[in-house]
Amino acid sequence: MKGIKKILLGLLVILVIIQFVQPARNKSGQAMPNDISKMVNMPDDVQGILKKACYDCHSNNTQYPWYANVQPLNWFLDNHVQSGKAELNFNEFGAYTPRRQQSKLRAIENSLKDDTMPLSSYTLIHRNAILSDAEKMQIISWVQISKDSLNNRNL
Repeated sequence: MKGIKKILLGLLVILVIIQFVQPARNKSGQAMPNDISKMVNMPDDVQGILKKACYDCHSNNTQYPWYANVQPLNWFLDNHVQSGKAELNFNEFGAYTPRRQQSKLRAIENSLKDDTMPLSSYTLIHRNAILSDAEKMQIISWVQISKDSLNNRNL
């Protein structure tokens, strides 16, 4: 019994200590010169949908939930955001090559059609990020117009 108490006390000490090791926050108050909205026309309603369902993981500005202050949850969240930004970052879209821009737009369209985005692990807690069929169709229509716009721009 004494050994179990020591183990539990040791785990508690470790849990307290790791609270002081926080990754940098994904926050940028700057205007983004490479933002996707500067590359293609983005209606306000589409931008609103993307901000509520996508931008936390796919931009330079994450809106952190309360549990982001608790380790090891914050490490998991940070890893998730970094992976999302590596895959697609709406704020850095203009820095992508024209071919990669087209690829990312196709990926957005396919992800919505296949229901692979937003991730179910994200919508489990962020219920407002669940997209209706109408919202998905709005984004898909916007993507198709944007792909054509980028094609014409790069000719």
